[in-house]
Amino acid sequence: MLGSTHGTLTTDSRRARAIACGEHPAQVVHGRPAEAGDLDVSGRPLYADVPDLDRFFRPESVAVVGASDAEGRPNTGITRQLLAWSERVGARLHPVHPTRESVFGLPCAPSVADLPEQVDLAVLLVSDPLPLIDELAEAKVKFAVAFASGFAETGAEGAAAQERLAAAVARSDGLRLLGPNTNLNAFERFREDLDGPAIALITQSGHQGRPVFALQELGIRLSHWAPTGNEADLETADFISYFAERPEVGAIAAYVEGLKDGRAFLLAADRAARRGVPVVAVKVGRTETGARTAASHTGKLTGADAVVDAAMRQFGVIRVDGLDELQDTATLLARSRRPRTTPGAGEPRPEGVVVYSISGGTGAHFADLATEAGLPLPTLSEAKQTELHQWIPDYLNVANPVDNGGHPVGDWRGPRILDAILDDPAVGVLICPITGPFPPMSDKLAQDLVAAAERTDKLVCVVWGSPVGTEAAYRETLLGSSRVATFRTFANCITAVRAHLDHTRFTSAYRSPFDEAPRSPSPSFRKAKALMRPGQQLSEHAAKQLLRAYGIRVPREQLVTSAAAAVRAASLVGYPVVMKASGARIAHKTELGLVKVGLTSASQIRDAYRELTDIARYEDVSLDGVLVCQMVERGVEMVVGVTHDDLFGPTVTVGLGGVLVEVLRDSAVRVPPFAEDQAHAMLAELRGRALLDGVRGAPPADVDALVEVVLRVQRMALELGDEIAELDINPLMVLPRGQGAVALDALAVCR
Repeated sequence: MLGSTHGTLTTDSRRARAIACGEHPAQVVHGRPAEAGDLDVSGRPLYADVPDLDRFFRPESVAVVGASDAEGRPNTGITRQLLAWSERVGARLHPVHPTRESVFGLPCAPSVADLPEQVDLAVLLVSDPLPLIDELAEAKVKFAVAFASGFAETGAEGAAAQERLAAAVARSDGLRLLGPNTNLNAFERFREDLDGPAIALITQSGHQGRPVFALQELGIRLSHWAPTGNEADLETADFISYFAERPEVGAIAAYVEGLKDGRAFLLAADRAARRGVPVVAVKVGRTETGARTAASHTGKLTGADAVVDAAMRQFGVIRVDGLDELQDTATLLARSRRPRTTPGAGEPRPEGVVVYSISGGTGAHFADLATEAGLPLPTLSEAKQTELHQWIPDYLNVANPVDNGGHPVGDWRGPRILDAILDDPAVGVLICPITGPFPPMSDKLAQDLVAAAERTDKLVCVVWGSPVGTEAAYRETLLGSSRVATFRTFANCITAVRAHLDHTRFTSAYRSPFDEAPRSPSPSFRKAKALMRPGQQLSEHAAKQLLRAYGIRVPREQLVTSAAAAVRAASLVGYPVVMKASGARIAHKTELGLVKVGLTSASQIRDAYRELTDIARYEDVSLDGVLVCQMVERGVEMVVGVTHDDLFGPTVTVGLGGVLVEVLRDSAVRVPPFAEDQAHAMLAELRGRALLDGVRGAPPADVDALVEVVLRVQRMALELGDEIAELDINPLMVLPRGQGAVALDALAVCR
């Protein structure tokens, strides 16, 4: 599909273009020849190159096309900033202008072709960059930046112009373009006096990155800023892949308005997950208003937010809502150390959170909020409490929260207390909320916390609640440490710590689904392919044949076209039976009265057949016959289905099913490929998950059978996803444990 709203080719459109040109899709992967194993069974890439962006961020030579030193001209200020940046990174800058002999004392060339050397980066200060692309490509320029606006963010005409620009870059054989509609953020002045792991920043709106960039004033290191703009070529996924490989990057922070290529984003997130590099993202578009605003600003396809949310969670991307959460969560994740010791086989890393405070009220308040948010606050062992009471009065509670009654100031007890807590094998995080400065106690407490953080690989967090923020304990002691994560609010601390625990757990167990994704069709594919009817909805009978081809169990049933045949079918299927009208255009049989349940005799069968066919004639519904089906009563009604997302392609959904499925709206979604653990995770997300465990005396359902159906539907989505617009198994009756699951009804719509 051609992404007309953003003017760039999606993964699907690249495949379509290849097919239209007589190529097999396997011949083209992200603009390079495909290698063996690059594509899954659907023809989507399983691998993406990491772009070599070293010469973008640290070029040896830079051309500024449209450079100016005339006072009052916008290009003059930009040229001046690029000159200063080039000096900082050690690059040679070459002004380019057709009518100027020099700019800021530097000789000016009339065109890039006339420069004395090949340049790494060309900054285009022109309103229309398209005429320059061929010239840059011929001069072997590696990177170009287009600041110009007026492209896909402005509507259809701008989108068409952006598509022409993207096509020209794609033909250039080596040139990569940032923008259009971008800015100077990549060329900011970064502090070089800060140590510790850095945050790499990606934003589609430059202004939205300012709060993260300003973290440097609090002593937090930033290494890069990629302002992607409209992403006609280079996109968010490219920068995630590049930053995930950089040794100095401890976390990636991103502000995303829309994703250009869903599969490219997943491959980039997969690369970061494999390397344990956290990606924290604000993704706008949760609401319809937000989605409209995002589209008008950068011309991106926002995508169904539930699918985006699930895809991020599936590949370990931490989604936050506010820019303050983006700051704090990225900072904590960048600064958290990997444990020095690896737990034994099957032994999880410690996740226990201990709250240490100088006030019982503060500790209780924080503990309430943390517990409500799902942070584990274990009760410390009797032995540990006894140890702590060596230095803390017996009348104070040290079970967790630990109330010290006032952190010791004049001797060695303070460090002993902190070390004793951090030495507990059940403790992974120590949080000290300080609601306000109380010198000298708060000063000494801050010093002891910083020293304790240096002695441990566990996480030490401080909440400095003073609204002033000018205190030396905060500005110098806490912010001067690259080991302590310091927050200003309880909420942001809890959000960040939860993200840390989730990401640590995620990466420790992560196995890339792309490694195991099917690359060749299953034996089911040929059978299923023969059943497809492009542009049509299949009848229930045909849809169930589709399921049967993939090994999904359906009831015993026969399709009949007369009352006498219905009676014979009922005797073969076995009473009681269900009778249903079957036709290609019937979507909601129950509402139309086209389902008869619990029929136990031949006379009931004949009457039901006549009634079903009469209703169909009255409703002007064309039938291919009447289904006489085995009646399956005992179980939990679920729904499993496939839909086609414009951004990610086929997606798989599971949820509570039955006639109230649209009312309950209790479902979870994943983007293929995914493994069995993700299928189980989908079920865990359901509000009604307890129904599968058995309630009010009902036996536990066969969850393993349900998971198997989800995985088989995923295989169908991978192999037929580009041909199925919608697949709906509802209800899927999940029988008691050990008895399997049966698809009682199915709807399939072909693309």
